[in-house]
Amino acid sequence: MKTLHIVGFKNSGKTTLITRWIRLVKKQGLSVAVLKHHGHASRLDMPDSNTDSVQFLNSGADVSAVSGGGSFQLLMNEELDFIRMKEIASIGNPDVLLIEGYKEERGDKVVLLRNQADWEELKSLHNIQLVVEQSDNRTDFGPSISRSHEAELDSWFLNWLEEGVQNEII
Repeated sequence: MKTLHIVGFKNSGKTTLITRWIRLVKKQGLSVAVLKHHGHASRLDMPDSNTDSVQFLNSGADVSAVSGGGSFQLLMNEELDFIRMKEIASIGNPDVLLIEGYKEERGDKVVLLRNQADWEELKSLHNIQLVVEQSDNRTDFGPSISRSHEAELDSWFLNWLEEGVQNEII
């Protein structure tokens, strides 16, 4: 499984880029999973409180799972560590796992910047593969692409993906 972290601060374009790259992965005939870090202090929005699965959680269940209509939903009354969440996100053995956030965790990273101050805070991250900038090439990091150059971003991603598919054993 090829794994890539898409990191950056709020409103830097992470979700937009991931959504784009999900479509590219699917066009390649590969499967893809996404793990997102909810970087806010508030709890996650839950399904409607009238659903059976939420009623089970509110009654004290540690885990509530529901399956039907071609999908499966898992709710837990606990925040898992990164490794466990990655295992759960990978349960279907996807070819690609895109991770929104978790910038301090190990793995290849694409860093999205809103401004130079973002770069000053994020440039010390490990395994940066690409920097996506608000405008054309202002950082001192090697591979960087402006977010407005969508074709170039997609080409970079497809090359990264191809290298990994050829080199990955697991």
